[in-house]
Amino acid sequence: MSELQSEQSQEIVFAAAKLTQARQAILRGSAELLTCRARVEKYLQSEPRKARACYEELEKTAVRLQNALGEARLALLELEEYALAGTAGKLQAGLAGFNLMSRAYKPVYEVLNGFAQKLPERPDSVNAAVIGRLMNNVRMGYYPTDPDNISHILRGIRFPEGVTTNVFDPCCGCGKALRQIAQGNNCYAYGVELDEYRAEEAQTRLHRVGVGSFFHSRISSEAFHLMFLNPPYLSVLTQGGSRARHEKRFLVESMGHLMLGGLLIYVIPYYRLTPDICRILGENFTDLSVWRFTDGEFRKFKQVAVLGLRKKRIDEPSAGVALEQYAYDPDTVPSVTNLQEGRYALPAVPKKVELFKGELFNEKELERQLSHSDSIRRLMNAKSELDGADKHPLLPLSIGQIGLVGGSGMINGLIECDTPHVIKGRIIKVKTEEREEKYSSRGMHMGAEVKEVISNKMVFNVLTPKGFKALT
Repeated sequence: MSELQSEQSQEIVFAAAKLTQARQAILRGSAELLTCRARVEKYLQSEPRKARACYEELEKTAVRLQNALGEARLALLELEEYALAGTAGKLQAGLAGFNLMSRAYKPVYEVLNGFAQKLPERPDSVNAAVIGRLMNNVRMGYYPTDPDNISHILRGIRFPEGVTTNVFDPCCGCGKALRQIAQGNNCYAYGVELDEYRAEEAQTRLHRVGVGSFFHSRISSEAFHLMFLNPPYLSVLTQGGSRARHEKRFLVESMGHLMLGGLLIYVIPYYRLTPDICRILGENFTDLSVWRFTDGEFRKFKQVAVLGLRKKRIDEPSAGVALEQYAYDPDTVPSVTNLQEGRYALPAVPKKVELFKGELFNEKELERQLSHSDSIRRLMNAKSELDGADKHPLLPLSIGQIGLVGGSGMINGLIECDTPHVIKGRIIKVKTEEREEKYSSRGMHMGAEVKEVISNKMVFNVLTPKGFKALT
């Protein structure tokens, strides 16, 4: 088995793992629902206080069941099991409206239990074809946003006059989407891309590109007027432990780079508008709106664009609740073609991005920075002036120094003096033999040792008005 195959065998699709967890929670919760209701009935007449406590536990159990059904629905949508996802949604809504004091619990239990039995018992038991496709999506990990939908979003943005705005994409791909946003709108475009080949292509479209993981890049805070965020949607679990959903992690860790009043364009599938993501959006952004992509793109990728202006964070548990409905009823999401012209105005505040460094060393970025460096320019200009100027020693040269300079060929040309002449110096290697006689301690001759010695000989060739001379 190859290293790649071994790695694939250890990976479990996040959605499949969530589905098996939901199965266990629904089976456990439906049984607890019956138990709690029986306890309420047992103490209802004889011990009202106990009955009340049991009823409160019954309510909590019902809420946990609704949450488990919601998790199952989202995971099924991601796995494209739309029929089962619809069933989960209906069960969740039905349970929310169910009278907990009703005696008709057996049908509820049977329906919930029957639904749970249809869910996979283990993550690896999910349809292999679905898993294979999703794992390929994880490795490909790149779905550029459709240009037509970008055009519709652009219509809703009002760029300030006379101010260069900074636009940023934390996972820019080959840079096409951000280039479309920036082009013709007096923008300076910044992007970060994990894949080096796509990053190289992005550098032909954007002003600055950081190469490597966004999470290990160094970027100025609150420096951008607009942030376009279309993150990877699928995460995996490995044997080493769980990994956070990328669409949530990117949102949490990137929004600090957006200035207050700056515009977020957050592109995700509608079913990923989960309560935790909606709360993050509600607590950190104002004037939030959700727009469904055009019909063809929506059928293919189920994507929506969430737009909002960044504000100072407020701790409010109910923030973003209004957005959650869209995860359950995508038909209520308005089409992006209806986005009002100029609805979102970018801050008319000039801002310099002081720090923008990707995780990996980028030769092209270094070249760009050096070409704009005053220090490098002054250094190179000074070097050119030194190269073209006459050099004069600070102190008179000694005879030995003159010999070294001459032998190296640096004294080579016309010497202006009372008797003008041309001089050229060079060093030649001379081989000589040295003979050393060898004697014993008693004075007896034992032969001779002959050594070959190589030495350098300095020669000056001088052409004078009176003829040629060679000086050694």
